[in-house]
Amino acid sequence: MIYDLKNEDLVNRVGGRFKLAALIQRRMRELMMGARPLVEPGKMTPMEIVVKEIIDGKIEANMSGSHDKAGN
Repeated sequence: MIYDLKNEDLVNRVGGRFKLAALIQRRMRELMMGARPLVEPGKMTPMEIVVKEIIDGKIEANMSGSHDKAGN
């Protein structure tokens, strides 16, 4: 799962490595503060959950402050 972070398509879809890192950091903070995962977590680590959410298109980087598609 973490290996997927090296995928250039994923990096380009988010808008670059910096935006990807910022998105991961922001979402990790939300999960640590009690936000519910947008994917079935199973036995995944929080980092794996965030990567899966990005791959599945559940969250995306944007400048409006709200970064998931549901507007949460």
